[in-house]
Amino acid sequence: MRSAGLLPYRVRDDLEVLIAHPGGPFFAGRDKGVWTLLKGLVEDGEDDETAAAREFEEETGWRAPDRPWVPLGETVMRSRKTVVAWAVRRDYDPATLVPGTFMLRGREHPEIDRVEWAAPDRARHALNPGLQVFLERLRRRLE
Repeated sequence: MRSAGLLPYRVRDDLEVLIAHPGGPFFAGRDKGVWTLLKGLVEDGEDDETAAAREFEEETGWRAPDRPWVPLGETVMRSRKTVVAWAVRRDYDPATLVPGTFMLRGREHPEIDRVEWAAPDRARHALNPGLQVFLERLRRRLE
């Protein structure tokens, strides 16, 4: 399995990244290590960048930013899923999030229930450990 996603960032006093909290009952009330990038599965015959743009739009309701994007490479998660990501410098308003939904046990749930601008320390605490490598790669690319 392969996922592709975007990591929006902005620089105010310091670097901040936009992270997403997964929706649904399994993640309700959980914080540390469960947040994610705006990402999703690459469909058969789809290239990674197209999948990243599609998933970004489906998960947020926001138009994906124009390319080129800053490549952050890929990583393999504990689940053996490969995740490829790009950083995009863009300032989104979390209050305008319109998440996509999924069905679970006959109920509709948001794919992500909220997004948050986070400084690197907060993002490291919140992100799934397998995704934290993208923070370091972004930091290095910006130096």
